[in-house]
Amino acid sequence: MDVQTLQETAEQLVVDGKGILAADESTGTIKRRFDSINVESTENNRRDYRQMLFTTPGASDHISGVILFDETLRQSAVDGTSLVEVINDAGIIPGIKVDTGAKQLAGWPGETVTEGLDGLRERCGEYVELGARFTKWRATYQIGNATPSEACLQANAHALARYAALAQEAGLVPIVEPEVLMDGGHTIDHCDEVTERVLRSVYAALSVQGVLLEGTLLKPNMVLSGNECDNQANVEEVAEQTVRCLRRTVPTTVPGVVFLSGGQSDELATAHLNAMNKLTGTTPWKLSFSYGRALQAAPLKAWSGKPENLSNAQAALLERAAANGAATLGAYH
Repeated sequence: MDVQTLQETAEQLVVDGKGILAADESTGTIKRRFDSINVESTENNRRDYRQMLFTTPGASDHISGVILFDETLRQSAVDGTSLVEVINDAGIIPGIKVDTGAKQLAGWPGETVTEGLDGLRERCGEYVELGARFTKWRATYQIGNATPSEACLQANAHALARYAALAQEAGLVPIVEPEVLMDGGHTIDHCDEVTERVLRSVYAALSVQGVLLEGTLLKPNMVLSGNECDNQANVEEVAEQTVRCLRRTVPTTVPGVVFLSGGQSDELATAHLNAMNKLTGTTPWKLSFSYGRALQAAPLKAWSGKPENLSNAQAALLERAAANGAATLGAYH
């Protein structure tokens, strides 16, 4: 493990004015996205779509890194150049999702634990050879009357910590993604309480496993009202409660927090991030983004599987990336 390289890569991913494009949709997820624009989810169509994203002129002004799915890391562009090389040539850092998905937690109906530790050491070694420099692992937590349980918290925290240790052993920066889902009628205060429990459990486990926090990034949910809650917190409330929750739980040595957009609209995800960065007083970590749908919805619709729409789709991506880049500086209007 090269400590200096891990730290440098983590810091490069949260450099001022930039964030991460999450393009690591599984085959099933991207099929649903393609279904929405009536495009068949073939290997070539997936390649063409992602190549369109990665070759957007000026993208590196606002995007520091891109998270890939296993298939994409192995694909080549139409001209035969590997997509990893295309990404590197654009001045963007390639990363890879390494978990194999959230599965039912045995004995705890309705709760999940993320799998993928088996064979992860070997996969990380291969991903390094293929050109990846950072990784991501997502755990999910459902807010309910009795959930998440302590069993769910501990199982996912342990898996996230073992993943992070194995990633760093291979020389990859681990993005740790504990996502408290916004599904349900819970209040923002309930989300705050659960998010704090989740983050405390994760950082306790990372400490036990000896993970170098300076060489990690956190990808959490924002503290939000549930999507079925009658009383929706406003942008300023979300910003204040999210930052306060992070201050209580995230060690100062973590270089950056790259939020997931988690079902928010494009504009709202940007507004929330911007409001956090406008709060008085500096935070010990950079507050940035690692958005999937909130960056991709507009370009996906503009592209619609037609080569002649390439420039319009890239313009749509650049617009969303620039808006979020500005939000990392509290300068989005």
